[in-house]
Amino acid sequence: MIKIKDLRPEEIDRIVEMGWEDHTTFDAIYDQFGITEKQTIKIMRKEMKPSSFRMWRKRVQGRKTKHEALRKDDVKRFKSTRQKAISLNKYK
Repeated sequence: MIKIKDLRPEEIDRIVEMGWEDHTTFDAIYDQFGITEKQTIKIMRKEMKPSSFRMWRKRVQGRKTKHEALRKDDVKRFKSTRQKAISLNKYK
């Protein structure tokens, strides 16, 4: 597990972007950055405006698409159409 303080600013930006995406699981964030769901939430809280964070938390809390174990079996992973354009993205 990586410490948040050891992340570069561009990695934090990418984690926030992945956290904001509805179909990117917390597991995908962990696979790419070694950041747990709890750490992702902490980063989101720090980097977002309070009202935006509350809206995001309300939206993703318990959402099946954010938790790989809750997804349907036919959904193996999510790959954004923008994925090739995003730097630092190792999740394929």
